[in-house]
Amino acid sequence: MTPAAENAIFQLLADAAVEALLVLDANCLILAANRAALQLFEQSTPDGKTLLDFTRSPELDSLVRSALAYQEEALEEQLIINKRHYRVRAQVSSLEMRLVIAVTLQDVSDLVRLNRARRDMVANISHELRTPVANIRSIIDSLFHEDEKPKRKRSISSLQAIARETDSLLWVIQEMLDLSMIETGQAIVRMVEVNLRSLVEEAADRMQDMASDKDIEIVHDVPKKLRVWCDWDMIRRVLVNLIHNAIKWSPKGSKIRIRAVNGGDEVIIHVTDEGPGVPDDQIERIFERFYQVDSSRSGGEGTGLGLAICKHIVEAHDGNIWAEPRSRAKGGIFLFTLMAADETSELS
Repeated sequence: MTPAAENAIFQLLADAAVEALLVLDANCLILAANRAALQLFEQSTPDGKTLLDFTRSPELDSLVRSALAYQEEALEEQLIINKRHYRVRAQVSSLEMRLVIAVTLQDVSDLVRLNRARRDMVANISHELRTPVANIRSIIDSLFHEDEKPKRKRSISSLQAIARETDSLLWVIQEMLDLSMIETGQAIVRMVEVNLRSLVEEAADRMQDMASDKDIEIVHDVPKKLRVWCDWDMIRRVLVNLIHNAIKWSPKGSKIRIRAVNGGDEVIIHVTDEGPGVPDDQIERIFERFYQVDSSRSGGEGTGLGLAICKHIVEAHDGNIWAEPRSRAKGGIFLFTLMAADETSELS
């Protein structure tokens, strides 16, 4: 095989690699770059450029020079290039009595974001679990350390407080279980014809105590005969999560409104609150797992799982879910669609 043919094969293999690949000489001149590297650094050809001229990255140049200084082993480092995170590996080798350096750059931005999200999730869940547990412990201690026997009224009030904190614990645990079952395929969608008004009423009733604690009124406007195809338990979970989210961001004494609109083949459900709404720059990310909207909107943190669960469930029903940005909506508005039953689609 001729040298030209060998070079062509090597270039073909390099271009087939997903990772960006650079080959340098001992003077840090670019000998070869695969297609991914050319695209990453917005170059058309290496053209005898130095690594610094080619990449415009002093950090990458420093890593390669360190690899040249310590040739015994490959050096790895995580660098930010063009606002994305890369795992960079520089390996020095000897080729026909001269040194060459192979540099690979693997884009790990998604992993970095996910790891950061998981760290935030652990911190948030720890906070969510610690607070009710500490409150329960404090309430119990106050009951057992009083100078006289606790009065019945105080005991009932304490037990009610314990029940509320226990509900908070159960909510966090249920969110984690729900997402785990959905993502592992254990959640089976059982599509049946459902009266949507009855489903909304049941979801609202479940959240009534939480709403009452903030003097929030839940009102709904759903036609009596409006019917959809869905899994009752799953869509109830979506509605409960959206109402819970609305309560969390709503000011005291406000209203949460749930309404449904017949769109022919589909029904659009709106859940609206009087809170600050979703910032425009976060509208695309709020349904991601573990993502937290700016905490300045509310005193609570949450797990960041509720809206992700809603998205999984709605999409499993062949529906869509989205939120209106703050610039177009007064308050928070979340919408999702379900398939209309035949009888519903014929209604005017």
